[in-house]
Amino acid sequence: MKNRAFSALLIGAVLLCWTAIGSAADVIKIGFNIPLTGDIPKVGEGSKYAGEMLKERINKAGGLKVGAKTYKLEFVYQDNEAKAESATATALKLISQDKVLALIGPQSSKQAVPAGEVADANKTVMITPWSTNPKATLNRPWVFRACFLDDFQGPVLAKFATQELKAKKAAVLYDIASDYPKGLAEFFKGAFQKINGPGSVVAFETFTTKDRDFSAQLTKIIASKADVLFTPQYYDEVPLIVKQAHELGWKKPILGSDSWGSAELMKLCGNDCKGLYFSAHYAAAGAKGATKEFIDSYKAKYGYEPDDVAALTWDAIGLLLQAVQNTKGLTGNLVKDRQAVRDQLAKIRDFNGITGKMTFTGKSGDPVKCAVVVKIGPDGSFQFYKSVCP
Repeated sequence: MKNRAFSALLIGAVLLCWTAIGSAADVIKIGFNIPLTGDIPKVGEGSKYAGEMLKERINKAGGLKVGAKTYKLEFVYQDNEAKAESATATALKLISQDKVLALIGPQSSKQAVPAGEVADANKTVMITPWSTNPKATLNRPWVFRACFLDDFQGPVLAKFATQELKAKKAAVLYDIASDYPKGLAEFFKGAFQKINGPGSVVAFETFTTKDRDFSAQLTKIIASKADVLFTPQYYDEVPLIVKQAHELGWKKPILGSDSWGSAELMKLCGNDCKGLYFSAHYAAAGAKGATKEFIDSYKAKYGYEPDDVAALTWDAIGLLLQAVQNTKGLTGNLVKDRQAVRDQLAKIRDFNGITGKMTFTGKSGDPVKCAVVVKIGPDGSFQFYKSVCP
């Protein structure tokens, strides 16, 4: 049963289309709108690796059975360079030129929000594995996600800071030019002040993408006498912020978001990040069942532990392929098949992903699912601390 459940989860990355090649077997072509270059290439790497591992497993097992037919999987990886304009261009190419059935990705909100507009306008399913910004799916019936939202994550972290870290006053440092950290910073601020009263966020400091010197903002934060610093930034920025904070004398807790959950974080941050907490989609340390099997297989194949992005990509494709199978058969009419996949995706209930159980209510493309709070252990591992559910 374990192997069968594991095989069913072998799914992870970014665009889907089907086509027949001459007299060859029918093929389901999946494309990836991912950042293979740019600021966060590890995100693209994890997406691609999860996709390749899934594709190999499915194809070796004979393919994906949809109704009376069995399809081979073919994956196409497109680099969006971690740029919004590249992500929209890539989405349009995959939809209009490659004639995809559905899209998975982009990953980060800065690319997923504008790409989602393209997908929705072209009536093509898009599942973003990692974008937590509500704007990605808002009023877009063709856009779905495999992760929780920032309007859930922000309050979870505010409550955690108050109850677990005993914080009465908080400081926030975030990139004002990026959708994800900007939105999450605002949700955290609103939730923290609702718990602790107006003015309890005593510093709300900003910077702009590509900035690398945060000393002015951190000096203000230290002077504010905040009890905790919340910084919802990506793994390549967190080490700079944390190290500079410590160098300036900050000795209090630093709290992060799901964007911390990269395999690269501890390589870049080292001892400065040990003992800190962040919200996540799953915790690799102590995982069991299908989640552990995924982690072990990934490590054996690629040499390192899969991060949130890889796990969520796996689940995103799992959701997509489940929807394809639930159509009971593809017709060959792209417009009809896209509609059928969208309709089936919206009906998925209690999908057992490796990042947790997910249900779509039919009201939006946002799944009902839990969040995990992770503590970075003394050995640098991401350890499960607690689960928080809606």
